[in-house]
Amino acid sequence: MEIISTNIGEARTVLWHGNKITTGIYKYSVNHPIYLGNEDVDNDKVVDRKYHGGLDKACYLYSADHYNYWKKLYPRVKMPWGMFGENLTVEGLHEAEINIGDIFKIGDSIVQATQPRQPCFKLDIRFESNGVLKQFINSSFPGVYVRVLEKGNVKKGDLMELVERKIGISIQKVFQLIYAKEFEKDAVETAVNNSFIAESCKRDLQNKWKNEL
Repeated sequence: MEIISTNIGEARTVLWHGNKITTGIYKYSVNHPIYLGNEDVDNDKVVDRKYHGGLDKACYLYSADHYNYWKKLYPRVKMPWGMFGENLTVEGLHEAEINIGDIFKIGDSIVQATQPRQPCFKLDIRFESNGVLKQFINSSFPGVYVRVLEKGNVKKGDLMELVERKIGISIQKVFQLIYAKEFEKDAVETAVNNSFIAESCKRDLQNKWKNEL
């Protein structure tokens, strides 16, 4: 896997359905390394810290490979790297092949996969179109949040190299469980009992399936 783009953003306030919304989803590609810290990426504005940033979600990665899927759905929409709010656009990243807890070296940093992205309406804002949120959920292309085990710089062209593979459950499967209509006992229990999963994601799974667990 290779880093195709490093992206940061600033807070932007937009008008959406008559309401003023401030968001940090408008990322843009930069031609210099970005520094992955323990709770966020340096110089990247995190507006809603309840859902973004922090130890379990310090950096967000999205696959460059998925952009073609979205370009087919929205051929008239310009899609620069960072379109999905990701800090790192990664060629060759596939959520079905990354497990919760997997550890990777990226540039000077060491990171660990913690959870899929759980999207919100701000994707609709970014695309200037209603319905993107639902399409994102249906795509099973959530991207990957990571915790930063060793801080460091990452630049375009750096490789994302597997350091340690964890046995358990994939990022994609956890994403599907969050939005599933039918309870999968073994898979849900595997996810919530995983010691490496982000706490907020674990709580969401427990709350969704509280009558089944």
